[in-house]
Amino acid sequence: MILDRESFNVDEESVGQLSGWEGGLAPALWLTHRAFEIPMTFQIEKKGSASKAELYADLLLQLRSLLEGERDFISNAANFASLLFHSLPDLNWAGFYLYKDGELVLGPFQGQPACVRIAMGKGVCGTAAEQRQTILVDNVHDFPGHIACDSASNSEIVVPLVKHEQLLGVLDLDSPLFARFEDQDAEGLNDMVKVFMDSISLEGNM
Repeated sequence: MILDRESFNVDEESVGQLSGWEGGLAPALWLTHRAFEIPMTFQIEKKGSASKAELYADLLLQLRSLLEGERDFISNAANFASLLFHSLPDLNWAGFYLYKDGELVLGPFQGQPACVRIAMGKGVCGTAAEQRQTILVDNVHDFPGHIACDSASNSEIVVPLVKHEQLLGVLDLDSPLFARFEDQDAEGLNDMVKVFMDSISLEGNM
C-alpha cells in the first residue's frame, strides 16, 4: 500500500493555510507522507532450476517469514496451503483436514472442492491420521479404501499434524501424476509442518 495525497483526508485550502504553502500539501509533509510505503503482500519466490532439497530449504525460509508473528491456526494453515500449492510443481490439491469429534473435517485448502468429512482409518488421510505417520502413495487407485474426492488425483502424500501428543489433523497433497512424491518430499514437508505446528497456539483455535 502506498499512501497518497487523498489518504490524508484534508482539503488543499486548509493544509495550505496551515503550512503557508499555497500549492496544497507542504513539501515537508508530502515527503514525510511518501516515506511511508508499506508492503502489504507476500511475494512467493520460485526457483525453477533448484534441486528438490534446495526447493524445500527455500520454502522453509518462506514459510517462517510468512507465519512470523501470527498464532492463529486457520490463518496460518490457509497461508501454508497457498504457499505449497503455488510453489510445488504438479499439484492439483493442497490443504488440511482437521480432527474434530473423532473424524477429519475439511479445512483451508487450494484446489478443487473436496470431500468434507473423512472417517478415521478411511482412505489415505484417515489412515495417516489414525497411524500418526506420513504416508506416500504412488497410485491412489490401488490404496485400499481410497476416497476419490478428485478423479484427477493419481498420487498423494499425507502428513499428520501432532502437537503435544495431540492429533490436530493432516496435511494432504495430491498430484495428477503417478509416483509424484518421494522420500525427499516427505522429509521436506515434515520439516515445514514442524515450523507450522510451532507457530500456532492451541488456545481458542480450530
